[in-house]
Amino acid sequence: MSHDVIIRPAEEDDLPAITAIYNDAVRTGTASYELEPPGLAEMTRRWRFLVSDDFPYLAATREGALIGYAYAGPFRPRPAYRFSVEDSIYIAPHAQRGGVGRVLLSELIVRCETKKFRQMIAVIGGGTEQPASVKLHETLGFRRIGLIEGAGFKFGRWLDTVLMQRQLGPGRSAPPEEVTAES
Repeated sequence: MSHDVIIRPAEEDDLPAITAIYNDAVRTGTASYELEPPGLAEMTRRWRFLVSDDFPYLAATREGALIGYAYAGPFRPRPAYRFSVEDSIYIAPHAQRGGVGRVLLSELIVRCETKKFRQMIAVIGGGTEQPASVKLHETLGFRRIGLIEGAGFKFGRWLDTVLMQRQLGPGRSAPPEEVTAES
């Protein structure tokens, strides 16, 4: 069960286990549209980019073993999107369907709300084949905002992408604190 899971910021020492979890998802699943699993050096580069820009990157452990991870990253690169993040969650195969994803996403939401972020977007690759991921997001307050049909091609078939969104903190009901003349 999820009650014995510890959530903490991911550290560089976690990256071999994170890479293994992600690589399994790339090789066997449709949640990621990558076709070739990235190596440790690339995963380290990605982690450093996110944490150096103050995005939350979390690790889930049970009895000292890393069993999942989640992070928020930029939704899009243009400056006007700076208050919106995209979430990503990956769970080790043996730990799936045990509540780890819910604990990770819940904590990721809390951490994003303590920062400047106002919207969280879920871009669920293979979304129509990922009912557990869609349900997880719905359970935590996300609403479905779109479907991109045939957005990806993997494993010899076209994959749909489900888009979901959740307001963080006051969302769009008030301007962000860092409003400047050019905002």
